[in-house]
Amino acid sequence: MFNEQDLQQFAQRGVSAEQVEAQLHSFKTGFPNLDITAAAAVGNGIMRIDDDAAYLKAWEDYLKENHTILKFVPASGAASRMFKNLFEYLENGEETPFIQKFLAGLKNFAFYSELIEKTPSDKGQDIVRTLLETMNYGKLPKGLLKFHSYEDGPRTPALEHMVEGALYAKNEKKEVNLHFTVSTEHRQLFEKHIAENLKAMEEKFGVKYNVSFSEQKPSTDTIAADMEGNPFRTNEGKLLFRPGGHGALIANLGEQDADVVFIKNIDNVVPDRLKEPTVRYKQILAGVVVSLQKQIFAFLKELEGEVSAERIAEMKKFCEEKLFLTLPEYSVAALREAFNRPIRACGMVKNEGEPGGGPFLVRDAKGAIQDQILESVQIADPELMKQATHFNPVDLVCAIKDYKGNRFCLKDYVDPLTGFISQKSKDGRELQALELPGLWNGAMANWNTVFVEVPIETFNPVKTVNDLLREQHQ
Repeated sequence: MFNEQDLQQFAQRGVSAEQVEAQLHSFKTGFPNLDITAAAAVGNGIMRIDDDAAYLKAWEDYLKENHTILKFVPASGAASRMFKNLFEYLENGEETPFIQKFLAGLKNFAFYSELIEKTPSDKGQDIVRTLLETMNYGKLPKGLLKFHSYEDGPRTPALEHMVEGALYAKNEKKEVNLHFTVSTEHRQLFEKHIAENLKAMEEKFGVKYNVSFSEQKPSTDTIAADMEGNPFRTNEGKLLFRPGGHGALIANLGEQDADVVFIKNIDNVVPDRLKEPTVRYKQILAGVVVSLQKQIFAFLKELEGEVSAERIAEMKKFCEEKLFLTLPEYSVAALREAFNRPIRACGMVKNEGEPGGGPFLVRDAKGAIQDQILESVQIADPELMKQATHFNPVDLVCAIKDYKGNRFCLKDYVDPLTGFISQKSKDGRELQALELPGLWNGAMANWNTVFVEVPIETFNPVKTVNDLLREQHQ
């Protein structure tokens, strides 16, 4: 099936022929439907916080101890989709309602001053061409676009995440650890941007930043297939590999030496005047995680010795009521295995029509039922999707070390059967793409997962350039 050139490609990428064959096999077999028992709801898979003071104090106390806190921001995506309507306008010149709104609101964009300074005329298409081509906004990553205006100048999402880090993720020494996953082509731009603003940000927020970067590994790219499931070859005869989706970042996350990790998408940021709910609920989520972890660690130490039937019953209650985890049996061995896993608390927002994956209760191959974040493509029954009361805004706090202080090997907790296949094209030819289990979906399927209801105010993504005109971004 593979020739000498193919084997050279594998060697360059750090993959084996057997791995590629296994991926091609997935195109032929597909992925099994998940055993979804219910859409998660408040009281059945989703926590509603009544006593937020207890969780805020738990996080405050945790920060006083010698723990490493990290803010992890997936930031490799290009912003080209944000400007889809503007690209179409350059091609056809049609002033749709979207374009009219964009042009009418120009003065309200944080990039307005630079745009007008660089635009040769006041014609709509000239303005758009300057933004997309001269300023390169059509190719830059979202993290480096000017999102919000302040008296001391505009701020990018990358800088807004630095601010957030100072507000809820600094340790006792007032250090903030921040990690961006970026694309290879944009890494130098990110490093330059952070370096240029680092001193001013440290002075403004009274912290010391430790900012690091990583790139998605070529070994996590997946082979593309033609519509018959055979290897897709380019016009030059080479095999085509594509990024395997954000699930590939589980490898990057697994390399971070941290006790608690905050994860949030690069474009979900707001100006300082609206940050209070975000900061508060990030601290609450962290408080939930460290509170659960404290109890789990105590149980694991108990489970090293003799445990009474009464204690087993208490652990069973904790599993079902606090972790939303139902095991097929509650033996010492089963409880030890169930507890000794990474933990995450995931914010969930009430469903108000926003797109995004949803929280569900899923039964695994061993019969355990627990919280899982699913994408619509993973749900065979559309009626189940309609029952979802909440959606996933990608708002996670994770604990990735065990009760002995060792890092979990996160790859061991991925469910490889939760990938999916999507349809794409290359050089005008249709192809099938293999998406790895998503970072907060199947890549964390075998974690202990708790969903926590958070307010809609904590979710303010920017999917199109006109979203920056919304009140939440002014």
